[in-house]
Amino acid sequence: MAETDFPAELRSLRATMDRITEVTDVDRLRADVDELSEQAAAPDLWDDQENAQKVTSQLSHRQGELRRITDLTQRIDDVEVMVEMAEEEGDEDTRREAVTEVASISKALESLEVVTLLSGEYDEREAVVTIRAGAGGVDAADFAEMLLRMYSRWAETRDWTVAVLDTSYAEEAGLKSATFEVKAPYAFGTLSVEAGTHRLVRISPFDNQGRRQTSFAAVEVIPLIEGTDHVEIDENDLKVDVFRSSGPGGQSVNTTDSAVRLTHLPTGTVVSMQNEKSQIQNRAAAMRVLESRLLLLKQEEESAEKKALAGDIKASWGDQIRSYVLHPYQMVKDLRTEHETGQAQAVLDGDLDGFIDAGIRWRAQGDDD
Repeated sequence: MAETDFPAELRSLRATMDRITEVTDVDRLRADVDELSEQAAAPDLWDDQENAQKVTSQLSHRQGELRRITDLTQRIDDVEVMVEMAEEEGDEDTRREAVTEVASISKALESLEVVTLLSGEYDEREAVVTIRAGAGGVDAADFAEMLLRMYSRWAETRDWTVAVLDTSYAEEAGLKSATFEVKAPYAFGTLSVEAGTHRLVRISPFDNQGRRQTSFAAVEVIPLIEGTDHVEIDENDLKVDVFRSSGPGGQSVNTTDSAVRLTHLPTGTVVSMQNEKSQIQNRAAAMRVLESRLLLLKQEEESAEKKALAGDIKASWGDQIRSYVLHPYQMVKDLRTEHETGQAQAVLDGDLDGFIDAGIRWRAQGDDD
């Protein structure tokens, strides 16, 4: 087996762990956990369900963050002891185990280090993601549905909650658009690198001649509005339309006009919601997303640099960020970071961590430059 320079490897692990601990501010993290634990123990916590969910979600995230740091610190301590024992006793089995553990810790530290790069103004927020079919006809609509499934499965692997707010089905197959919330701290900072145009190349299952088809879908990611944000919307600036919710192929889901479409007249921003059972619930969800988009517009007006939060996404040739090639070979490649894999189906099944981590590092490098 190849010789491992354990002293150098262990020094590298310690140095990386020290950087993460310093950036994370573990003392502040422990104080946050104590404060949120006190709030979560309040007897009247669930009198306000929205606030209770926010408190418990933040507590779970902070506890998980602290646990990852303390667990990795302990693993480094343990592997140092393991290496010392292997060297003293000349035990090759323990040595091999130490090599495996060092590699595992190194990989875990890389993932944890990426989280420390999420320091943007809105990075801690939950996210609202909208996927829209672009050029490519029915294949683009099918691709939009594939992306919805991909992000949903990716979120499931992290135990993050996805709530679909609106789906607009295409006539033949797939989706014209879909909007969903990702309910987890740092969801926006993590997913914001996915914003842009995605391109799919494959043999079209909808072409009876079996020809190769290129199609596009746009992904928009915005931070979810919070109670502390101030976005005033004049009711006179809103056009409100109600209509009947529908499912695939135009099939009626219910027999009441429960779906809601809000148009903000001054900006032309349109938001529609139909996945809740009542008009009141759909209107509330639509207002939340509308406020999030208007918040983003407001911030963009104050600083052109913040256009990177959403940007102008055309969903066509010339501005794609990632290609998913299923024919004549299997390859997913990010055109910004050059990160790529031949496991295309695994990516479409939700194996996105490599692309997202590379995107966050790429963005941080651009900010530094």
